[in-house]
Amino acid sequence: MIITPAEPHDVAKLLAFREEAASWLRDLGSDQWSRPYPADKLLATIEAGTVFMLRDGHATAGTITLTPDAEAGLWTDEELAEPAMFINKLTVAREYAGRNLGGQLLDWAGDRAYRAGARWVRLDAWTTNEALQRYYLDQGFLYVRTILEGNAVNGGPRVSGWLAQRAARAADHGFTDRTPSPARLPYAA
Repeated sequence: MIITPAEPHDVAKLLAFREEAASWLRDLGSDQWSRPYPADKLLATIEAGTVFMLRDGHATAGTITLTPDAEAGLWTDEELAEPAMFINKLTVAREYAGRNLGGQLLDWAGDRAYRAGARWVRLDAWTTNEALQRYYLDQGFLYVRTILEGNAVNGGPRVSGWLAQRAARAADHGFTDRTPSPARLPYAA
């Protein structure tokens, strides 16, 4: 499988991925991603070069967003002073479930963050999705804390404030990486 930067024409596919994931999560009893994500915000992240697509031939198997920008109100000033990159919107198409593609995408993100000079790769997960939180713990992330105050990026109260991190490290993720080399973080050693 090949990982590439997302392109503007991928917005529709990414929104469909999110709806597919939201439907699956609803069936599991979770309200995660029940609010639509604004297409214009998604396009802005694609244009910023922070959204990546996992492609299997002509099919898209998954997506991940990896950015040096933290969502406001989640991390302390001391944490923000450490070189880190932030994972968002990790999604695997349901037809590819059960193949550990999510774990491989997390390894890819940790490797890319490491090459950018990050010490940490961090994420915020849905505060009520305990299965997702266990998944991240099983992937080597360490729980930091839960933040409930504030507003969500797509409006309404904060719902994704379970914070976790793991060391950024070189990894053999198993993908053919067709992304440009990451820019060095400005505060990386």
